[in-house]
Amino acid sequence: MPTTTWTRHHILSLADFTATEYNAVLQTAASFQEVLTRRMKKVPTLQGQVVANLFFEPSTRTRSSFELAAKRLSADTLNFSAANSSMTKGETILDTAKTYLAMGTDIMVVRHQDAGVPNAIATEMDRLGVKVSVLNAGDGQHEHPSQGLLDLFTICSLFDQDNPRIELLQGKKIAIVGDILHSRVARSNIWSLTAASGAELHLAAPPTLLPKLFADYGKDRPGKLFVHWELEPALQDADFVMTLRLQKERMTTHLLPSLREYHQLFGITRDKLRNCQDNVKILHPGPVNRGVEISSDLMDDPEFSLIQNQVTSGVAVRMALLYLIGSGKASE
Repeated sequence: MPTTTWTRHHILSLADFTATEYNAVLQTAASFQEVLTRRMKKVPTLQGQVVANLFFEPSTRTRSSFELAAKRLSADTLNFSAANSSMTKGETILDTAKTYLAMGTDIMVVRHQDAGVPNAIATEMDRLGVKVSVLNAGDGQHEHPSQGLLDLFTICSLFDQDNPRIELLQGKKIAIVGDILHSRVARSNIWSLTAASGAELHLAAPPTLLPKLFADYGKDRPGKLFVHWELEPALQDADFVMTLRLQKERMTTHLLPSLREYHQLFGITRDKLRNCQDNVKILHPGPVNRGVEISSDLMDDPEFSLIQNQVTSGVAVRMALLYLIGSGKASE
C-alpha cells in the first residue's frame, strides 16, 4: 500500500481535496484492484471494524459497491433501509445515526436525498467526541465523492494502470454532457477533473440544465473549466466524454421540450463522436436512459465505452476510501 500519510477523518466533498490526497486514493485503489484479481479476494485490513451503510435514498450500484468493498476488507456490515426503520415512527436522522453508533459502528456511509445530511451526521459524531468517520455516498444536489473518485481512477488507469495519478490529466480534454443542474456526480467530477494543471473540463447542456453559475466552479482551479450551451464545442477534440442521466425525478418544472429533442441535440451517438479524438472513450455513472443520453449500441461497444470499467473500479476505489479512513488513518 502507498505510504502517504492520510489525515482526513471524514470524506464529505472533493472541493478541498489536494493533489496528494487524490494520488493517495488512486494508488491505494490500484493496489486493491490487483487484490480483486486474485483467487482470494479478501484482505484482513478492517477486520473487527463495523461499516454501517445508512442509505436514506434508494441505490443499487453505490450501496452494493460499498457493501462489497467493506466485506472484501473483512469488515462487519450493517445495512439501513429507511422504509423498514424507526424513522417511519418519527425517529430523527441523528437519532438513527446514534443508534448505529451505540452498536459499535466505526464508519458510516451515508446517502440522502437532501444536501448536507452526511455533514450533519459527521458534525454530530465530532460533537460527541467519538472516532466515527462519515463517508458521503451522495447527498441531494451537493456531491458524490466516491463516484467522482472512481471516474478519475477509471480515466487515469487507462494511461498508467500500476501508478494512476492526477498528473496524467494534463493536456487532456474531458466533456461532461447532460443534466448538470441536478447532478451531484457532475459537481464532484468538476473538482476532481480540474485538479491537474493543464487539464480542460467542458460542460455542455441546454441552458435550463446548465446555469451560468457553474462557470464559477472553475475559478482558482489548477485546470480550466468551460461552459457550453451547444454540444459541438465541448466535443471538439475531446479525449473523454461523460454523459449524465436526465434526472426527471428531480425536475419540478418542464426544463426540456421533449426527450426526443434532447437526444437530437445532446445525445451522444457515433456520428457526434467524429468531432472527438479518434480514441475517445465514453463514461456514464449510471443508471442509463438508453437512447436518450447515449445511443444503446455505443453504450455496449467496448471500443468506446468505459461504463463497465467504472462499475468494476467502484469496488477498488471504495475499498481504498474505507481503508484510508479506517485502518489507514495515521492520525489516530
